[in-house]
Amino acid sequence: MPAPQVKSKWRPPIALIVYSVLLSIMMLPIISIIWFRATDSASLTTSTEAAVLLVVFLVTLAVAYVLNRNIAGPINALIVRSNEIAQGGRAAIRPLESYGTREVATLSQSFLDLAGKLVDRSEYVRSFAAHVSHELKSPLTSIRGAAELMLDDGDDQVMTKAERLHFLENIIDDSKRLDLLLERLRELAQAETALPVDKICADEIQSVLQVRFPDYVIAVSGQSAARFALPIEAANVVFANLAENAFQNGATCLDLRVEANRLSTKIFVADDGSGISDANKDRVFQPFFSTRRLDGGTGMGLEIARTMLASHGATITLQKSSCQGTVFLVTVPQSRG
Repeated sequence: MPAPQVKSKWRPPIALIVYSVLLSIMMLPIISIIWFRATDSASLTTSTEAAVLLVVFLVTLAVAYVLNRNIAGPINALIVRSNEIAQGGRAAIRPLESYGTREVATLSQSFLDLAGKLVDRSEYVRSFAAHVSHELKSPLTSIRGAAELMLDDGDDQVMTKAERLHFLENIIDDSKRLDLLLERLRELAQAETALPVDKICADEIQSVLQVRFPDYVIAVSGQSAARFALPIEAANVVFANLAENAFQNGATCLDLRVEANRLSTKIFVADDGSGISDANKDRVFQPFFSTRRLDGGTGMGLEIARTMLASHGATITLQKSSCQGTVFLVTVPQSRG
């Protein structure tokens, strides 16, 4: 979709407005003096009055120059910097040499913050696309290889039934992995869009999770009836991903403990699984990082949860993890509505 274009028409620059306004104000006393002199039939101006008017004129020009330098100058510099960022990316994101006024400084800082976020987003999308290509390529290559081997099966090279079943199982497993990757990508696409905010509580989440994971114990504690501002769809995806990760790592019980106050609602998600090793604690939120890759893990669950929560102003952090289990903290700010 092309970017909206500003309607093309003549607009006065700031410098013209500043000089025009100040010179117009200066002309009022001059016109008044000339008018009264003319009506009194006296000399229009004396040399002293002419000198004073000249000084007033020069002071007006100086004031106009200062205003133009402190307003138009930084704005023009910001325009140039935006073009540099569009062409040079992160390297061009740097402060201006001069801001002139507090408002321009605030505008410039907001612009630099926005530019930084856009560049980060662009780099993330580029990196994510590379990861997705790699993740999709592996099962596709495996499926193609198995299919080619089965296609080459002939009279001179007869494939046994066991070999044929082995290749068919590989194809099915890889197709399931592709299906899971595509499902995760759909969830991530949904996570990028802020859904209409509903009110949900831990008791309702526990009911949904218990239906989805009937073989495990899912408990709630604390202020489990306290409602917080998350869409039902988002909450189900976030906590289902946390539960799935826990149960795939040996957990048999999941506890949702809620602490609510006027500022935020905190949901501690604790399990009794095998935990996360110290070497992997800093990597759990990296896209496609998984310790269960051989078992079909995609490494996208926590990234989806983090992105979906961020679209609603919420956060998720790893609180602690050991051989006795793992605790994640989901913090949802209170809705102002």
